Amino acid sequence: MPADGGNFRLVLTEAARLVGVGLLLGVGGAFAVSRALTGMLFGVTSTDPTTYVAVACALALTAFAACEVPAIRATRVDPVQALRSE
Repeated sequence: MPADGGNFRLVLTEAARLVGVGLLLGVGGAFAVSRALTGMLFGVTSTDPTTYVAVACALALTAFAACEVPAIRATRVDPVQALRSE
């Protein structure tokens, strides 16, 4: 973890909120259109919980990995200098 854990945690907390909302909307949308896709699925049901959990976990891990680099950069910036530059 970077030296300033508070800012790092703050950035990742904001990312977690966005990821959570996105996952909830995505899973809800997937359930809504699952009946239309039933004919295209082979070997799984349209509401297979294992598939939903696996995809949600993969997307969440990818999103947090993508948020980690900006979070690390945010901990390295001096807040006073960032405010002065604007």
